[in-house]
Amino acid sequence: MPKPDIHPKWYPEAKVYCNGEVVMTIGSTKPQLNVDVWSGNHPFFTGTQKIIDTEGRVERFMRKYGMVDETATADDKK
Repeated sequence: MPKPDIHPKWYPEAKVYCNGEVVMTIGSTKPQLNVDVWSGNHPFFTGTQKIIDTEGRVERFMRKYGMVDETATADDKK
């Protein structure tokens, strides 16, 4: 049992809102939480994550560590 008067109020049924919709219910010290990103709309968890190759950095890394077939032509890579 926690000591009286030193802990914040605990809300076992706190609602988490994302874009105005309730996405889950958790225990929290606040009755309502508003979030922009959660596992249901984050690209890593939804499988829509993309690697953005800015200025050929990924290609340069792959060549540097021998992860790319040097005999492949530019047409094969597209």
